[in-house]
Amino acid sequence: MSNANVAQLVGQRVLVTALAESADAAIAGDTLRLEPMAFPDPATLAPDDVVIRVESAAVGWVDLIMASGQYQHLVTPPYTPGIEYAGTAAWVGPAAAGTVSIGDAVIVDGLQAGPRSKGAHQRWGGFATWAVAPARALVPKPAALDFDQASSVFGNYETAYHGLITRGRLAAPDTVVIHGASGSTGLAAVQIAKRVGATVIATGRSDEKLAKVRAEGADHVINIRDAASETGVRRFRDDIKALTGGRGADVVYDGVGGAVGQESLRCLRFGGRYLVIGWASTPNVAVGRGERGAPNANQLPTNLIMMKSLEVLGCPVALATFEDPSLGPPRRKQILAWVEAGLLRPQVSHRFPLSEFRAAMRAKWQGEVVGACVLTPSG
Repeated sequence: MSNANVAQLVGQRVLVTALAESADAAIAGDTLRLEPMAFPDPATLAPDDVVIRVESAAVGWVDLIMASGQYQHLVTPPYTPGIEYAGTAAWVGPAAAGTVSIGDAVIVDGLQAGPRSKGAHQRWGGFATWAVAPARALVPKPAALDFDQASSVFGNYETAYHGLITRGRLAAPDTVVIHGASGSTGLAAVQIAKRVGATVIATGRSDEKLAKVRAEGADHVINIRDAASETGVRRFRDDIKALTGGRGADVVYDGVGGAVGQESLRCLRFGGRYLVIGWASTPNVAVGRGERGAPNANQLPTNLIMMKSLEVLGCPVALATFEDPSLGPPRRKQILAWVEAGLLRPQVSHRFPLSEFRAAMRAKWQGEVVGACVLTPSG
């Protein structure tokens, strides 16, 4: 389509009208709604803006906790969620014409546009037919990926890379324990750990999902579920010690936290590295609706940390990259090189039309997804 032939186009978008008390409340309540959406008015856009026809948007954990005011970086409603998305350029501002053309297939960098970004493009998320991003935020979609895979590559693999490589210094012949391995960032971590020659021990709470993780390259899988336990987690340190000849793992990649985190310290060798990626087991850490404070904060035993000389490393990829933008380009270059070589391939287990955004968010929240879950606004 030409820049002149857009005025009559109509689509849809999801709008967060207020922050909910919890992610459950956001999914079930009236703070999110689906509404008609006109094509963005070019007269209101910046010269370097590009309108993206969204083909696929990842439904991420951050989208869920952000909508309930639990995330460290919040957007004042109203805004459209959808941190990671991919699509085609539908309108190109005059200052962007030299770098992108109408019809180009692109991925949008979620740190430069959308709810996780800073600045003028926060309200333009991917849960919509149309989104707006500056040309500098666009990356050509690798030919090796379809749109669903492309929408799920940066947030997941950059999180995994930052944790494992930048912070965790993972390399052969390290052994790494990856918790929540069937999730989107967990599965990305499995793949990246294998790319650098590490031995991977993957954990989860479903034999069926762990079988899929093993198919993605994990050397060992451990079901840590204990339905009778108050925490739902069994003692698994003996499993890790048995698989490492009694030595313990070199690295633990933990996006789960809570009881899993405390048990993980006992699985590490002397001088091991414990990587804090997230806290999925305690999602309502802060007061809801964007209020601050952390009454449900995770806790780790400092005596174990000291006596085993452990490194406890926070791994916030977005905050670290905002603080030091030089971290981004080499990380992304390596990820894209692996993608083009066929060595990394996002797995997408659930696809929903935009009209079923609540079902998509619920599937992600309830742990039904292996790898990625996506919405297809233009499908």
